[in-house]
Amino acid sequence: MKVLLYTEGLKKIGNSGLGKAVKHQMKAMEDNNVEYTTDPKCNDYDIAHINFYGPKSYRLAKKAHKMGKKVVYHAHSTKEDFKNSFIFSNQIAPLFKWWISKCYRLGDVIIAPTPYTKRLLEDYKLNRPIYAISNGIDLKLFEKKEELGKKFRDYFNFKDTDKVVISCGIYIERKGILDFVELAKRMPEYKFVWFGSSPLKYSTKAIKKAINTKLDNLYFPGYVELDILKGGYSGADLFLFPTYEENEGIPVMEAATSRINILVRDIPVFEGWLKDKENVYMASAIDEFEDLTKKILNNELPSLLDQAYEMAKTRELTHVGKELISVYENVLKD
Repeated sequence: MKVLLYTEGLKKIGNSGLGKAVKHQMKAMEDNNVEYTTDPKCNDYDIAHINFYGPKSYRLAKKAHKMGKKVVYHAHSTKEDFKNSFIFSNQIAPLFKWWISKCYRLGDVIIAPTPYTKRLLEDYKLNRPIYAISNGIDLKLFEKKEELGKKFRDYFNFKDTDKVVISCGIYIERKGILDFVELAKRMPEYKFVWFGSSPLKYSTKAIKKAINTKLDNLYFPGYVELDILKGGYSGADLFLFPTYEENEGIPVMEAATSRINILVRDIPVFEGWLKDKENVYMASAIDEFEDLTKKILNNELPSLLDQAYEMAKTRELTHVGKELISVYENVLKD
């Protein structure tokens, strides 16, 4: 069995959640000794595993079917997570749903990152089998390392006594950036660092204003070298993920692997695998985020580091690879 892992525009989206998911697929294939290629010009594959919804992806899926190949379409995007992102995203969301549905129907099967996303796609009436398989996490890549934590703090000139809160994501409202900035305003005694970026010309006015907020305790370093990001997970005191909508949330698994306390928004995608006060802390409103942040940083709540790590272990890439192989084998039999 040979698999074509195809992701249109991978170089441009390499640092995004989708880019990470694709790298995880490659690692999962390698861990399970599955032959794969990323070259769309290659024709000696059995299954095309497609990760994007652009026109090149659409044409490749059509070509694969004409060649008698099987197609696995990975649904990393939905109308729900497209909304509240870039300028005019809400207005064109219905058109976006129509297009991705047209693409996803080219799959003999569809893979969704979570049961939540699977439920959303089932409402799209795609009439294809849908499997829920995590994007996974590389436990070794994000294991906690004190030297990287020190490198992170040195990079920002933080003192050992500084309490540091980190988050990450592209510059869209859905990620909760506005709340993150508001929390930094409310708690000047703590440092707030947001990793990641995207072109501001596509962002809303509110996001542009938030990113340009001048606070002594607020940092928007954009994309940094991997060791600084990993150092953030290892050297910060809290990973705060105020996102309003996700299809999974790879950064949560990265944080769990790095053994940092986690505070997330209580949203449906986390149901079943993230549990409030068991492996993470959850909040819904800004006041609740503020209260829990203070309590976590002041050690007024129990640490959940070990519990979160146990959750991450269930999504290790070797396990994910086995689940993908099972889907591949089933689609080849059909």
